[in-house]
This record gives sequence, C-alpha cells and structure tokens, in this order.
Amino acid sequence: MKTQHLIELLAPAQNLSCGRAAVDHGADAVYIGGPSFGARKSASNSIEEIEQLIQYAHPYRVKVYAALNTLLYDHEIESAVELIHHYYNIGVDAVIIQDMGLLECDLPPIQLHTSTQANNVTAEKVQFLEKTGFSQVVLARELSLEQIRDIRQKTSVALEAFVHGALCVSYSGQCYISRIMAERSANRGNCAQFCRHRFTLKDSDGKIIDPGSYLLSLKDLDLSSHLESMLLAGISSFKIEGRLKNEEYVKNITAYYRQKLDKILNRYPEYAKSSSGSCEFAFTPDPERTFHRDTTTYFIQDRRNKAVNPVTPKSTGQKLGIVSKSSRDGFIIDTDQTLNNGDGLCFTDFSGSLKGLRINSVKNGLIQTQEREYPPIGTLIFR
Repeated sequence: MKTQHLIELLAPAQNLSCGRAAVDHGADAVYIGGPSFGARKSASNSIEEIEQLIQYAHPYRVKVYAALNTLLYDHEIESAVELIHHYYNIGVDAVIIQDMGLLECDLPPIQLHTSTQANNVTAEKVQFLEKTGFSQVVLARELSLEQIRDIRQKTSVALEAFVHGALCVSYSGQCYISRIMAERSANRGNCAQFCRHRFTLKDSDGKIIDPGSYLLSLKDLDLSSHLESMLLAGISSFKIEGRLKNEEYVKNITAYYRQKLDKILNRYPEYAKSSSGSCEFAFTPDPERTFHRDTTTYFIQDRRNKAVNPVTPKSTGQKLGIVSKSSRDGFIIDTDQTLNNGDGLCFTDFSGSLKGLRINSVKNGLIQTQEREYPPIGTLIFR
C-alpha cells in the first residue's frame, strides 16, 4: 500500500475558546500566540491556556503551533529561547519563527516553521530554509501557482500557504509604514494598519486625483476555488488567516474549508487529512456571513485582478441584490434571501461612502428603516 501524503487545514486561534472551536469545526492544526513575541500582540495567551488547547486537540491528532514570529532585540533572545523550551515541555508541535538569530541558540528538539514574515518568495530561499532544518515553510501570500510549482520541484520541505483572510498591501514581512508613521512595527506584532486608512492621491504637480479613498486597503483573500490546483502544485498545509478574528469567524470559515478540502481529498486516494475523526455541522458555512471585506484571488492566477476596495476597509457582509423599487414608503431588493426585522444593511452612495441601514419592518418585500433615506434603484445592497 502506498504511503498517503498528509494534508492539513490550519486554523487561527485568538484564544483558547477559538482554538477549541477550530478543532470542533474541522481543523487539522491550530496556530496560536503565546504570552510574548507573537506577530499579533493583542492575541496573546498564557502557557497554561496553550497547554489546555493541546490537551483538547491532541486526542484527535490535531496539532498546535505556537507563533513566535516577531523580530527580536538582543536583550529578548534569552526570554524567547526560554519560552520555546516551555512550548516544548507542554507538547507544542512546532514553533513559527521569523528571526533567524534563534537558530544560533540552544533550542529544544522542537519542529520549526518559517513565518510568512520571513518573505519566502523564491525557490532559493526555501532551499536555504530546508537545509537549515525547518520542517515547514509558510510561503509569501503574493506567489502564483507557477511560482509554487517551481518551489515544489526544487525542494521537499512541507509547504504552507494562506487560502483565506486579510492581506497586507506590501510583500509579506516587508511593510514598514506603521513603524515609520507611528513607531509601531508590524514585524514586532504591533501594526497600526495604515493600509486601512483613507488617503488623498495627488500627481507630481500636486493636482488631486482622488480626494480621499481607501487606496491601499486590500480585499480579503479567498482561494477556496483553487484548493485542488494548490494541492497538486505542492501545498500540504492550507492556512486560514485570523488570529484577531472572533469565534464565529473561526467556526464558519474552518467548517467551510473543511467541507471543500474533504470533497477534494475524496477524489485523490494518495492524499489524506492529517487529523482523526470527522465533523458534522448544524449550519451551512458561508464566508459572507462573518467578517468579509469582499474577496480577491490576489496573484494566484492573474496579477491584474482588482485586489483593492477603495470604498471601505470594513466588513460589508453578504451580497443580497439590487434595489428594484424605491420611494418614500420604502424600497424593495431583488433577492432570493429572506429579510427580517433588525437586519443590518449597507450600500455605497453616490459620493462613494459606505452607508448603513437597519430594517424596521418588511412587508411583502417592502423594506422600511428608521433612517427613511432609502437607496435609489440600481443600488447593490449587502447584509
């Protein structure tokens, strides 16, 4: 019998509760930040909480990875090494790192994964990391399928790739705007997210081209329709972004990709999920129903696709349909969805700003809101 290649769905955990939810909803592995040195400073957890997650996950052969992926100052190295020893002692399966200085330290025999923040964009870089002893490399999010195939052909280390979630406007690990503008370094886990701010665009003569839009705010990544091609290109770990996202997001998105991956794995007997057991869901997973900035496939196939959403950096939600009737009495949306009192709606007005409404009543499809400023015919509405 031929050996099966193990494939993992890797889900984020802001905290212990999110980590357990990831396990319950189909994750083969979970990544979580510890008490310090994680690239999401506001998503820290104690050693005790991570140990509880390990005890919950390991009976299902679900792995737990600890994110220690900031750049370190010299005076922090001793504490970072001590923390890695703690991770090893409680059973963490791997540590995700960016700072290569840790390789010169007295580390325990724990697996090391290279963070996407290390800017892993070439076959030569991944070859170096493989020879250095890393067991898994998190590829930069900017790579195409062709580049992934090239890396796979020239290396044998396990390759991990993001498939869903927020994107950085700069190459992975190479954004310094937050450090320059606010002395908050993204590579220290403290990004101020300037790419989500509004900017005025001028030409070289000072003429205003755009008076103020979210010109650097990228849509969220969604490669759910490319999982099979990524698998065949050499990806063995499919990663969901979101260590700052809530538990509902983790449940919904993990379940969504679990179902997608299972259908693919069932067609390829040479591949198998890396964890044990199976999941049943009492809901239909839908990425539009949790945090959702519209979606892009980024550079996986076509670098020319529109990845920026200049209207808003916020979650827009589920696309409902177009307004087909609008008057002083209310408005009607051409949609197959059932609308309810209390639903929150949003749309882009003529000025390019995002507007929000809350439904007061729906009678025979006619929607009335407290604001009484109804969107005109032809407006695209989201919930």
